[in-house]
Formats: sequence, structure tokens, C-alpha cells
Amino acid sequence: MSGLRKRGVGFTSLHEALDTTKPGGRLVFHVFAALTEFIRELIVQGTDEGLDAARARGTRLGSPPTMTEEQVRHARDLLAGRRTPSPRSRSSSASPGTRSTTTCPS
Repeated sequence: MSGLRKRGVGFTSLHEALDTTKPGGRLVFHVFAALTEFIRELIVQGTDEGLDAARARGTRLGSPPTMTEEQVRHARDLLAGRRTPSPRSRSSSASPGTRSTTTCPS
């Protein structure tokens, strides 16, 4: 803001009595900015407290899982080389691009 003021740039509201080219207008502008920052920090604090409370209750946060436990076990076995892809893996809910990357080389 001070860089703009040095270049002679100011803000004048047409609806409110706010003119940043004058000391009173700058004061009001800075009070508004401080209140906005305070409200933002309250929102962040409330969000963090809500997430912490949800975690304490054991609530799972984030998107729901797209694969069943059996599908996850099967994928891990494929990655570890303990199994080869089965026809069942082709019918999973994973996208074709994902399924093509899970095939084992022959």
C-alpha cells in the first residue's frame, strides 16, 4: 500500500466515505484489513479444531476409498510379484489406465 501511495495512487469508494489519499481513509482501510485478517484466522482456527475433533472421534477424513480391502490386497500382491493379474482384476472399479499398469511382465 505504501508503494502505491508513493506513486500517488489512491482508492476512493463511491458508496462509502473511504478515501485512502487522506489519513482518515487510510485508517479505515487498515482497520478493515485487520478485521478481515482476524476473521480469516478465526475461520482457520475453527476449521483446525473441527478437524482435530473429528480425528479424535475416529472419523475418516478425505474421499471415501474407491477399492475394497480385497482389491487392495490383490493389488499389493501384484506389486510384490506374488500373484499375476486375474480376470477379476479386469472387472474392478479401477479405470482402464490404472488396470493396465498393474499387469506383470511375461
